[in-house]
Amino acid sequence: MPELPVSIVTGAGSGIGLAVSQQLSQMGHHVVLVGRREGVLKEAAAALAGPSSVMPCDISQLAQARSVIDQVKADLGRIDVLVSNAGWAELHAIDKTDDETLDLSFRINALGPAAMISQAWPVFTAQKSGCIVCTSSMATQDPFPGFFAYASSKASVNLLVASCAKEGSRHGVRAFAIAPGAVETALLRSMFDQTTLPADVCMKPETVAAMITACVRGEHDAENGRVIWMPNA
Repeated sequence: MPELPVSIVTGAGSGIGLAVSQQLSQMGHHVVLVGRREGVLKEAAAALAGPSSVMPCDISQLAQARSVIDQVKADLGRIDVLVSNAGWAELHAIDKTDDETLDLSFRINALGPAAMISQAWPVFTAQKSGCIVCTSSMATQDPFPGFFAYASSKASVNLLVASCAKEGSRHGVRAFAIAPGAVETALLRSMFDQTTLPADVCMKPETVAAMITACVRGEHDAENGRVIWMPNA
């Protein structure tokens, strides 16, 4: 078993996930970077302060999502933190939301995270410790028009976290949902241009990452099982 705590971060190649990976590495964690683009993950891992692993995975494929957990347990012997950050969104009016959009939204934003959590659960309970942090969205409180599929799938994350905290209380497992507003990422810019949403009103990924790592450190344990809202100023 490694002496360092082991943290898995999904969507680790860019944006919030990359910033979280950097901050956890600086905290002394062995970071497992998970995402679809292996080259991007390797580049991110090479710049980290400490040891890391790269695991390409499409978390919309639940068998792949579960296999990440199994592989980390086999390779590193433990899992201390699961940061479920990978997300997907497109803007569609309700009557233009087709089956493919619904399926992909829920697979990436809700079902993939749920599969990874349930696969990691026996590891956490055996260790009598674990921390789950999921990236949610302010859209679950006040959905922007066009976020019919995205907001509803991200709302599932909020309830996943509540369930984890309640069921995990006797096992030392903590869980948090971080719900930011607009964050300056490639995903945001795939939907909104600078005229619609100027960069100066958006949060930086590092700001959200700092809240996630604060939860890992135990600084928000009073909010275990809850959504931590991060509206834009």
